[in-house]
Amino acid sequence: MHTTENEHLENKNLQPSTTAQILNDPSSSVPGETKETEETIQQVKMRTHIFCPPQGILNKIITDGAIFLMLWGIMCTLSGHEVLPGGNLFGLLIIFISAFLGGKLLELIRIPTVPPLPPLLGMLLAGFTIRNVPFISHYVQVHTTWSSTLRNTALTIILIRAGLGLDPKALKQLKGVCLRLSFGPCIMEACSAAVFSHFIMNFPWQWGFLLGFVLGAVSPAVVVPSMLLLQEEGYGVEKGIPTLLIAASSLDDIVAITGFNTFLSVVFSTGSILSNVLASLLEIFIGVLVGIILGLFARYFPSEDQEKLAKKRAFLVLSMCIFAVLGSQHIGLHGSGGLSTLMLTFVAGRAWTQEKIGVQKIIANVWNIFQPLLFGLVGSEVSVLSLASNTIGLCVATLSLALCFRILAAFLLMSFAGFNLKEKMFVALAWMPKATVQAVLGPLALETAKLTAPHLESYSKDVMTIAFLAILITAPNGALLIGILGPKVLTRHDDPNRIKLQLSDLQLH
Repeated sequence: MHTTENEHLENKNLQPSTTAQILNDPSSSVPGETKETEETIQQVKMRTHIFCPPQGILNKIITDGAIFLMLWGIMCTLSGHEVLPGGNLFGLLIIFISAFLGGKLLELIRIPTVPPLPPLLGMLLAGFTIRNVPFISHYVQVHTTWSSTLRNTALTIILIRAGLGLDPKALKQLKGVCLRLSFGPCIMEACSAAVFSHFIMNFPWQWGFLLGFVLGAVSPAVVVPSMLLLQEEGYGVEKGIPTLLIAASSLDDIVAITGFNTFLSVVFSTGSILSNVLASLLEIFIGVLVGIILGLFARYFPSEDQEKLAKKRAFLVLSMCIFAVLGSQHIGLHGSGGLSTLMLTFVAGRAWTQEKIGVQKIIANVWNIFQPLLFGLVGSEVSVLSLASNTIGLCVATLSLALCFRILAAFLLMSFAGFNLKEKMFVALAWMPKATVQAVLGPLALETAKLTAPHLESYSKDVMTIAFLAILITAPNGALLIGILGPKVLTRHDDPNRIKLQLSDLQLH
């Protein structure tokens, strides 16, 4: 009896709430409700969501637009003409947006059975288009000081990622073959480029070697993602080919940047060759020593008991490295800042163990901002009108011959390492793409010439042109060769997850 009364009371209590739910939910099934009533309610709700006030995408567009206009107005009050057409901030904004959209557009271009092209190619072409369209180039201009500072900051981020990406365990496991692949092809290409540029383009020997080390660096931004795709499919993992190429790419960049800074000091300094070489060795010593000291400091500060440890470490490393690079250039020690950055990140990263991944993610996000700026600015440095009629042909000839020697050197240095003929051919061709380091080092000689030695601008312009052509030619072709030849010439392992690779996929830079 009590149970029946309780059930009756519960039904009474539930009835109003159920009725309210049915009234609030037009999709609920109510006796006598027609289809026309449902459609009317839905139309009213849609009108309410879109127009009173706007919701969804429309609301987001209006909000972002309002924020942008407010920021733009604040910048106008602070800097005046800098944010107007012809100003530096206006130029940087247009270049960044154009390069970003160019990279996204290239990502959308997908051809069946063909690997995707690197987005940096679209960024480079966007900057090149802005420079060579007369109406646009008149209003989009960036001062040399601004451009140089941003490119040096981008170089610093590249070096930070290279230092954090060096895996001591992988280097120890691969031993000699990794060192041979890192040093041999880069030095061989630098020497061959010096010879060919001397006889084909009439470069002085010191300018030839400077050009050679600009060209000598391989691009991890192209090699790493391409090799990771092959690694996920199991191609070449049994012999450690993806691990080898990814680990060696950071060392290859270090060799090229060190060689470039050395010959940059030789080219733009007065005095005997011996004194210039000794000064370069002193810069290397200072850079290594300062980097080790700062790296030991970053090991213990901030301590592991602090909150948001990865963010604090990333900010500290970024600030110290950018200050080291820009400060060393300000006092005339051009080669010290880059080496100190590499040593700092390598020494500190060895003690961070698993926490290093969090720092790498933050640095990767910072690179995503600077990458469009870097390649957009590099593309905007190349003017078709300033090129001589035979310059492009001579540049392409010098680049092609040096590249052939690089491929041959990589093939020979892979001998006696347990690889068959097809695998050695693949590694040699995969060691060809160029992008990030060329984008930074190419304009650096031109900027230095404008500031200190205007009579050397002709050589520096040719260096800039060859660096631009190297990215334009080798980056897409290298990505296509890796994606097409990899599945055909490399042995596929049935279960790549069983092979433990001491490597992080955050080494892309």
